[in-house]
Amino acid sequence: MSGYDRVVQPAAGDEALENHLGGDEARNYRQYEFDMVAPHVGRSMLEIGSGLGHFAEQFLPRLDRLVTSDFDPYCVEQLEKRFADNPDVGVLQFGLPTDIPLEDKVDTVVLMNVLEHIEEDVEALRSLARVTQPGGKIIIWVPGYMQLYGDFDKKVGHVTRYTPKTLGETVRAAGLGVHTLKPINFLGGIAWWAAVRRGGVGYPDPRLVKIYDRTVVPATRFIERFITPPFGQTVFCVATVK
Repeated sequence: MSGYDRVVQPAAGDEALENHLGGDEARNYRQYEFDMVAPHVGRSMLEIGSGLGHFAEQFLPRLDRLVTSDFDPYCVEQLEKRFADNPDVGVLQFGLPTDIPLEDKVDTVVLMNVLEHIEEDVEALRSLARVTQPGGKIIIWVPGYMQLYGDFDKKVGHVTRYTPKTLGETVRAAGLGVHTLKPINFLGGIAWWAAVRRGGVGYPDPRLVKIYDRTVVPATRFIERFITPPFGQTVFCVATVK
């Protein structure tokens, strides 16, 4: 059984703790995610762990085809309702690793805070590679560094947090190439360590998230225009399918 199958509290669910990092309290952070991912997305996209579909929906104007997916039945139901009137959007339910029921391959797969839930992460990526066109991309966004692992990670079912080294090893073991691989959100990593790890907080306070979103995220984005930080709250990877 994979970590994705045994998530204690589904990461994409309506009341999930992880939503505090990407919901209404963190609009700048959500834009940060989109701006990092969008340049690497082609014309057809499969998103893994789509939740309620907010992130995937942002890509619709630039896509010919979108396939959303989730393991959680509630999320799948909400995705079907959200995109019921759009024939260019498909909805699938599955957990990784598996043979994904997708007839026509896509040129881009996106995993936002998903891989860290899966014990068999190499096999999960191999599953995704099988439904991705040669030369296509698998975009991976995961929490970084086990020094930041705490009660929050346990509550949302994180098997691990990655470094560029460990994520790179996982990607290459799956037979994929590496186009981009780096830590990001350096200031966020420090803030996370101070509030959640050092401060002993079980999960982020939405009020603090708002402050973080208004101050730390813009500062981080400015700094990372000029330097690649040595450490970060997140590890970002664009893998290529051979």
